Amino acid sequence: MYTLYIANKNYSSWSLRPWVLMKELGIAFDEQLRRFEPGGAWSSFRTFSPTGKVPTLRDGENTVWDSLAIAEYLAERHAGVWPADAKARAWARCASAEMHSAFATLRQQCSFNLGLRVKLREMPEALKKDVARIDELWSEGLAQFGGPYLAGASFTAVDAFFAPLAFRVQTYGLPLGSRSEAYAKRLLALPSMVAWYEAGLKEDFRDPDHDEVVLKYGDILSDSRVKPA
Repeated sequence: MYTLYIANKNYSSWSLRPWVLMKELGIAFDEQLRRFEPGGAWSSFRTFSPTGKVPTLRDGENTVWDSLAIAEYLAERHAGVWPADAKARAWARCASAEMHSAFATLRQQCSFNLGLRVKLREMPEALKKDVARIDELWSEGLAQFGGPYLAGASFTAVDAFFAPLAFRVQTYGLPLGSRSEAYAKRLLALPSMVAWYEAGLKEDFRDPDHDEVVLKYGDILSDSRVKPA
């Protein structure tokens, strides 16, 4: 069986991607959660990850790090990771790679913190541009391939790569068109996403660095996480 190393569900958007992909496709794995540590967890994470980062997948003697590499590794062994249709598959890979490498302002100013509801103090042009591009991508995929998922009728890796954005939309109230907004709600309603969210709310440990980033750009309206022990 695979072993998937992840970090705090409340904070780790990168961990969510392979986790939700494997859950939705019914690929069994043993979950190993390692907490972020104040000041960084590089040294402790290096015990299972060559980069000191999550997620990391172990498959026997094989260690696969980076969420995109994990998706491709799984695609070689399981059907359904990418769309069967060649055109949809090409689009899905491009969109996933764009999510993997772009949207720096959105990542910085809308830090993944699923237990909070936050009002941003402003929407600078760079953030507006990132949100507009997300809206454009989602609308394009849904229109071109017929939905209800980005590349067609089935949940695939491209939906997993954008799954953290659905939580960010919920946390920060990011403005989207009606089609994209409905898609975000569809992702949030998936049983795997509900399970991740509920587990994240139950985490009683905090990473001050992650929480401070939120306060830099916005005001916390509510906090649904359990109180720290």
